[in-house]
Amino acid sequence: MTTHDLAAPEPAEPAPAESVPAGPEPAVAGPTGVVLAALRLQPDPGDPDQFTGTSLPQPHGRVFGGQVLAQALLAAGATVDDGRLPHSLHGYFLRAGVIDEPITFAVERLRDGRSFTARRTHALQQGVPILSMIASFQVEQEGVEYAEEMPRGVPDPEDVRSVFDVLGPIDHPVARFWSHESAFDVRHVEGALYLGPAPERTGRQMAWIRARSPLPDDQLLHRALLAFACDQVMLEPVLRRAGRSWVTPGMAIASLDHAMWWHRDVRVDDWLLYVQSTPSAQGGRGLGAARVFTRDGTLVASIAQEGMVRLP
Repeated sequence: MTTHDLAAPEPAEPAPAESVPAGPEPAVAGPTGVVLAALRLQPDPGDPDQFTGTSLPQPHGRVFGGQVLAQALLAAGATVDDGRLPHSLHGYFLRAGVIDEPITFAVERLRDGRSFTARRTHALQQGVPILSMIASFQVEQEGVEYAEEMPRGVPDPEDVRSVFDVLGPIDHPVARFWSHESAFDVRHVEGALYLGPAPERTGRQMAWIRARSPLPDDQLLHRALLAFACDQVMLEPVLRRAGRSWVTPGMAIASLDHAMWWHRDVRVDDWLLYVQSTPSAQGGRGLGAARVFTRDGTLVASIAQEGMVRLP
């Protein structure tokens, strides 16, 4: 925190709620358009800091964590001045949400400084929080510049099997959901864990991920969709290290918390490489970490997530 931030002026009074929904225009067809429609939040006419959202269908009937995280970020961003983009968020998944009830997003304006803006968002169902998130936004500034390099020798995404190749031929509701209704193309460099464990127990994996359709040129939206997409794979290094897969009988797995840092602008409709690892698992919990690179090797984000991983 800088000295001039400590001396920042008092924030202005909240502006009246807009008459149009907050979030992206759902002008994209297919599964990606369905996601965009869910991310388009309805503002409360009487409260400029409150919004309502709906949920995407899921095979297990619970709200997808990446969805509610992205919605919470977009709700916070709707209360922030133009020119300030999120650079970090920290959130806790507190309860399992249900997909057939609306979600209320209540934003608290924690701070409006000269360089940084902080917001807390509670996502609520039936009056209790299912997610609590704090996000920080910053104006674009110059400073020290460096980044880790992307690993060398990674196969191009065109040379890696996609989720559609792996699950598309299988006549099962869950397989059809992830192969036909997913908004993102996921390609595991070391092979997917959808149908069984990996041949080698290792805590590292790499995956190429890209939205299935072109998206609007809205950087807040792309950063929110990065939060959405990464929740699909963040705990997979834990499963890979444990010699398990998504179809392990009797396994219970759920996201507990999530942290993201956006380092540079990102587009999720271009291929992104997730370089993942798991430093530790214990107490029925496992920690997943990821660095996200563009195809040309630019580091755009770092992510960490701890999850409950209970095995029979």
